[in-house]
Amino acid sequence: MRMTVIGTGYLGAVHAACMADIGHDVLGVDIDAEKITALAEGRPPFYEPGFDEVLTRALASGRLRFTTGLREAAAHGEVHFICVGTPQQAGSGAADLRYVDAVVDGLAPHLAASCLVVGKSTVPVGTTARLSARLMDLAPRGVRAEVAWNPEFLREGFAVEDTLRPDRLVVGATSREADETLRRVYAPMLAAGVPCISTDPNTAELVKVAANSFLATKISFINAMAEVCDAAGADVVTLADALGHDTRIGRRFLNAGVGFGGGCLPKDIRAFAARARELGAGPAVAFLDQVDEINRRQRIRTVALTRRLLGGDLTGRRVAVLGATFKPDSDDVRDSPALDVATALHRQGAVVRVHDPEGAGNARLAHPELHCGSDLMTSCRDAEILLHLTEWGQYREVDPVKLARVVRTPILVDGRNALAHDAWRAAGWTVEALGRPAPTARCADARVGRPLRATITSPAAEPDRAATAVGRL
Repeated sequence: MRMTVIGTGYLGAVHAACMADIGHDVLGVDIDAEKITALAEGRPPFYEPGFDEVLTRALASGRLRFTTGLREAAAHGEVHFICVGTPQQAGSGAADLRYVDAVVDGLAPHLAASCLVVGKSTVPVGTTARLSARLMDLAPRGVRAEVAWNPEFLREGFAVEDTLRPDRLVVGATSREADETLRRVYAPMLAAGVPCISTDPNTAELVKVAANSFLATKISFINAMAEVCDAAGADVVTLADALGHDTRIGRRFLNAGVGFGGGCLPKDIRAFAARARELGAGPAVAFLDQVDEINRRQRIRTVALTRRLLGGDLTGRRVAVLGATFKPDSDDVRDSPALDVATALHRQGAVVRVHDPEGAGNARLAHPELHCGSDLMTSCRDAEILLHLTEWGQYREVDPVKLARVVRTPILVDGRNALAHDAWRAAGWTVEALGRPAPTARCADARVGRPLRATITSPAAEPDRAATAVGRL
């Protein structure tokens, strides 16, 4: 099929290349001429495992081209995918739909034949209906153009896999013809047994925000338990393991730490809550405000724990941060918990060096006040404390004995609860993590039969000062 993918950011570029790779004739569209040139030359504008190979293959096949013109897009496509961003509105939790609206406004007047416009961007429920009316008003007389919604469920670091072999496809359409068109688009996936759920547009729009809200809730739940574990002297990892054996709950994403971030999850749950309030259903999702608060508080607690381990004053103290991206296998630093913690420590006077295998360049652009590099040993040299804040695989492979020779004092805060703490302690490191009692700080109380924290108090004990440390949380 002839299709366009409008918006060639993370979602759109991957979608365009993958659709061409499975046999469609694809035109990628973006107003950013520099990005379009890079993609046309086979140079990915972001890091995503496997994407460069798919892009190269799709370009070589002749089935993938790029342009900056919506007029050319209108002439090319039978199906037009909207893949532009929907950021959070300034001063509000609501989604900013100006880029989605701009696609419809720019595309519609140039349409000369009937087509299907398919939204993949994450939008508030009711967007399809609004855009359908807008498209009908702007399209030339006699052109039949329909809007459907087909939400994406990509995970950064697994985007190619999630596009070519998704867990499920969701199609929200108002006509059988639109549904059948999208089934033709995804024919190879359907032939491979991928479930396809056909529904109305409102339900399709809700699926994405509901899925992200559920995931965010699960992550914040275990982080709330980490805070309780700190107060009680319990171990959140063992707690999560025990909970995970319950098949109703499962172990995935029950990983306590510094919390979630990125360009999707935080803003999506805020936009969902904002839209629910507009619909008069605000009380039903009021818990999402607490989910958001818990997530922000984990960053604050990490700053407080770091300050306490350094004696209460960060002025001039040398801090090394492992990780700048919001998650591993990505160069995306949007709303990164690691960078939030790093900048908060910097504002309190610490000398902060940040290491990241792929995101150091983006981190420098976003936070020029930080020292960001891609050489691990250089970033850690003479550090008085080391913070592990992004779960890159290479950090699990670091030799703690060799690293102990580089730092000034071997103190580790494992903000992801992902490193082998026993191995690090055997190498001479003091290891702390949210929700994990240090072995040296525990003693058996025969009267109550539980471990007690004896030397390190909970980071939550200093909420007021910590709250001021993370200025944009």
